[in-house]
Amino acid sequence: MFQILLIVLAVAGLLEVMRREAGAMSALGVMVILGTLGLLFGAPVIGILLLLGAAATAVCGLPSLRRAWLTPRILALFHKVAPKVSDTERTALEAGTVSWDGELFSGKPQWQRLLDYRDDGLSDEERAFLDHQCSVAAGMCNDWEISEERADLPEALWDYLKKEGFFGMIIPKQYGGLEFSAKAQSAVLQKLSINETLTVTVGVPNSLGPGELLLKYGTDEQKDYYLPRLADGREIPCFGLTGPRAGSDATSLPDIGVVCRGMHNGEEVLGLKLTFEKRWITLAPIATVVGLAFRMFDPDKLLGEETDLGITCALIPRHTEGMEIGRRHHPIGSPFMNGPIVGKDVFIPLDYLIGGPRMAGQGWRMLVECLSVGRCITLPSGASGVGRYAVGWAGGFTRIRRQFNMPVAEMEGVQEALARLAAHAYIAQATVMQTANLIDHGEKPAVPSAILKSQLTEFQRSILADAMDVHGGRAVTLGPRNYLGPAWSAVPVSITVEGANIMTRNLMIFGQGAIRCHPYVLEELTAKDANDEAAFDKAFFGHARLIFGNAARAFLQGLGMARPRVPFDDIAAPYAKDVARLSAAFGLCADAAMVSLGSELKKREMLSARLGDVLSNLYLTSMVLKQWHSEKRVEHEAALLHYSCRVLLYRAEQAMIELFDNLPNRALGKTLAVITMPLGRRWKRPEDNLTREIARAISTDTALRHKLTDCTWNTHEQGQQENPLARYNALLAEYDRADPIYRAINKAYAKGDLPAEALHPEQRIEAALDAGLISQEDAEFMRRYEKEVLEMLSVDDFPFDAFATHKDKVVWHDAA
Repeated sequence: MFQILLIVLAVAGLLEVMRREAGAMSALGVMVILGTLGLLFGAPVIGILLLLGAAATAVCGLPSLRRAWLTPRILALFHKVAPKVSDTERTALEAGTVSWDGELFSGKPQWQRLLDYRDDGLSDEERAFLDHQCSVAAGMCNDWEISEERADLPEALWDYLKKEGFFGMIIPKQYGGLEFSAKAQSAVLQKLSINETLTVTVGVPNSLGPGELLLKYGTDEQKDYYLPRLADGREIPCFGLTGPRAGSDATSLPDIGVVCRGMHNGEEVLGLKLTFEKRWITLAPIATVVGLAFRMFDPDKLLGEETDLGITCALIPRHTEGMEIGRRHHPIGSPFMNGPIVGKDVFIPLDYLIGGPRMAGQGWRMLVECLSVGRCITLPSGASGVGRYAVGWAGGFTRIRRQFNMPVAEMEGVQEALARLAAHAYIAQATVMQTANLIDHGEKPAVPSAILKSQLTEFQRSILADAMDVHGGRAVTLGPRNYLGPAWSAVPVSITVEGANIMTRNLMIFGQGAIRCHPYVLEELTAKDANDEAAFDKAFFGHARLIFGNAARAFLQGLGMARPRVPFDDIAAPYAKDVARLSAAFGLCADAAMVSLGSELKKREMLSARLGDVLSNLYLTSMVLKQWHSEKRVEHEAALLHYSCRVLLYRAEQAMIELFDNLPNRALGKTLAVITMPLGRRWKRPEDNLTREIARAISTDTALRHKLTDCTWNTHEQGQQENPLARYNALLAEYDRADPIYRAINKAYAKGDLPAEALHPEQRIEAALDAGLISQEDAEFMRRYEKEVLEMLSVDDFPFDAFATHKDKVVWHDAA
């Protein structure tokens, strides 16, 4: 009996030491004390084993002992197996900052650190701009006119965007810009996402246009000249990065600039001769100034001893001799300005380099540092904005669309789609706004930018698929009335640009995060490259302590023990605690994958993707919990929180299970499964009662529907384009009056109290009035209400030859 007790005490004591990462001395103490007790009280075998373990721990765990023999051997092995980090990879790894993503990698996230990023909302100036200027701009958009008739925004809208400073949101006021916060930029783009072309047109100059590059790296002369002109729209920028052979792998740019002398403004100056071919460049057809990335060479050593200076960025006026610009691509689903730029032997002076000659060869660093912020805002905000509108449209349509004498919003199949749509929209809103809040606090989230871009644009695809499904024929018929089809058609654009989602998920999220966010890996690689034994010893054994700590935390918390205290209310706390559990499990699995596969992990993209999926879902859950903690809650929001967190944690666990099932080392996979999920998986898909509650809440006039559709164009003023969201909102505001009248009329018809031939709602209204079942006032209300319902259910039709570009090629199938 004492032997069993001794084993239990040893296991419990060592697990506690590991969980707390208390170090070798604490482990030594546990084993020496219990080993001595074993020798003294009749358990000599266990006592000797514990003392031998203590000796091994002392030799390996005490720095003064291990540095003499163990550390040099581990460092030599590490040199052989550790992946080599190239200069371009190191630049990307060092870009941006590490904040909450680092906490998730640690396995012991400190929630208070996240909550300390206070969210003070928008300023009065930003809120006024969102309420007025954004509403005016949105009200000037007609999808059909823009996509089918103009293939462009209306001229009046272009003028308004320039006049009101939409292109200068990131530019400081001293240069004539709006100097908006990241949250305000995101809110503006979400509201403008009523139209894809409008969102892209405003988003790009405020993301990877030259504006941000100039702000951070430009010379004073460049800033003073260009920033005021960019802010008021006198200059329209674009940035040429991708080309036929350089897309996701932007470091392999084939475009070159050779240092030479040439003529500029009538005099010979030192400059560059550029040859380039760019494709898919947004705003290129109308850009007045082109930011250009290229590989810079100095074969004659006119600038110094280096001949290959690396990627460089320049700013080139549109009418520079030799540059061909103005032709267009036709992006799927949305005619935003996009096109090629080609140049052969284009000479520019060195002053055209962004930042001047001193920034030659610094283009890759410039791009990754700026992109880490822009990717957090532009496309994710567009995805979140689409989610806001889709909630409003889908909820409104399914409530007024009646089949089988009931709103289709009461059909459980439709409710599944509505609840899923609402949860994706809710997660996207929380993630975008809380990450923007991190940016406003000075963070430059590199790894979260990849998470947001890939995850939220995939959410956008799912949101629109669900919205299309519940709309049925209303959404698959194009025309001026179709507010959903154009957005659905344009989904592939968001999925593809700024780093295709396949690449981002499979390579970037974990590939970058494993080194950038891990507490020790970057330190280990740096120490290895410097051959610094002391630094390596500290990092490596700190890493080992973390591995043991995560194993203990994951195992104990998987058993429901030693769960951390979290600063959340009773509704959110269980999810925060499980994020901590899965964070420890993720940290252990990440280390296990890196140790077992080494540099081979780079090629095992599916494994890397699953690790990235775990991190992504934990990050998204954290942002939802942060928003729940920071904002005022409304009725039914708790149901949406439960649904959203359960979906995300279910996905995180599923990704881990798939990782265990596919690790090449099968024994390792099974061991990790036992350690991290000793009682099996904890999360399942949300219950049906949550689905029903959410679907009804977003399809009726509730506070939750209003919260989810905040930051949208939901009003209508004289002279503006039609606003379907405003019309649905008006119908839902009156639905409580209409619903009992529908019920009374349908019940009377079913009983035979109304004529059998009264098949249309309008006929039944009149028959019910004649039969005295409803009052004259109710009949007038229902006539008006049903007329608006029919308008919102109707689709467009056209002359037979309307879609033929060449009318002479129309085949007239005329039997006469």
